[in-house]
Amino acid sequence: MAGNLSPKLPWDLAAPKWASTLNPVIGNPLLGGNILSNVVLASGNNTINHGLGRKLQGYIVILNSANVTFYDGQSTNQKPDLTLILHASGATTVSLYVF
Repeated sequence: MAGNLSPKLPWDLAAPKWASTLNPVIGNPLLGGNILSNVVLASGNNTINHGLGRKLQGYIVILNSANVTFYDGQSTNQKPDLTLILHASGATTVSLYVF
């Protein structure tokens, strides 16, 4: 080959595309979550420390030991960067994925 010209390798072609491909995945709030295991809930409002160090964006009930329903009180929570307020229709033990 003449001069400093070299053929483009697949690696050279892929590198510029990484940011546009990986940034949406890395920025997904689900990836920065915590699993809270064996959280005992009473009937009514329960305040749970989520441990995220930032405002809670959402939660998923991943285990539940009783037939109860849930809704959150985040719209009136005075400390959304520290806690999740979860209303349960009855007593249960749950595991939560908070993000």
